Amino acid sequence: MLAAAVCVPVAFAMAWAWAVRIDNYSVVDAVWAFGIGATACFWLATGPGDTTVRLAAAALVAFWSLRLGGYLHRRIHRMRPREDARYAKLREIWKGREKRAFLGFFQMQAVSVLLLALPFLAIARNDGGWGVIESLGILVVVTGLAGETVADRQMAAFKRTNSDPEAVCRAGLWRYSRHPNYFFESVVWWGFYLTACGSPWGWATIHAPLAITWLLLRVTGIPPTEAAAVARKGDAYRDYQATTSAFIPLPPKIN
Repeated sequence: MLAAAVCVPVAFAMAWAWAVRIDNYSVVDAVWAFGIGATACFWLATGPGDTTVRLAAAALVAFWSLRLGGYLHRRIHRMRPREDARYAKLREIWKGREKRAFLGFFQMQAVSVLLLALPFLAIARNDGGWGVIESLGILVVVTGLAGETVADRQMAAFKRTNSDPEAVCRAGLWRYSRHPNYFFESVVWWGFYLTACGSPWGWATIHAPLAITWLLLRVTGIPPTEAAAVARKGDAYRDYQATTSAFIPLPPKIN
């Protein structure tokens, strides 16, 4: 815990310095995703708990981290020199003191990495062996990762075959949820939490899945995505909103 508490803030300070150099603070998103994976894998690799449980959790969180971090890195690279709208807005708010303010922001992200990775510290200390709770937790994680991957591929296939900017994807999982990728992302985190509950204090890390679910529902997930979709697609997306669940996959309504 002490090693991570020292290394993670240092890593984010280095990321901030790089962001200042390239004049693009969007890099914090990819560093955040990679940071959670690296912290989790460090704890899982060095923990005293059951080896099989630790290896399974490490493999899954590494896959999650590399997948999300890689996607964010590619998006940042593709957008350059443009910066994510969130950080462009913060530049306006912090005008004249943006470097110092962003340093503090990057350090807040470092703290969030440590807090969100705590379920993996609990898993790393689980010496009770592989049991029912661990099996259920891993199954939920795998389900979440599979669902998220399928949803992303369905959306990518839709974009390749539809040139109409107002077209709305209703294929596959997107017929039942406007954001199946976000839903399955939350499933992943509830699965990791369930796995952590196999250790004595794992239940106390419930803040991690709650925080991720809240962010997806209320902050960085659905709200900005929906606003951008309505601006681009207009009535076509409003009809989609009227007939399709925002988060949990459900049968569509008849409009």
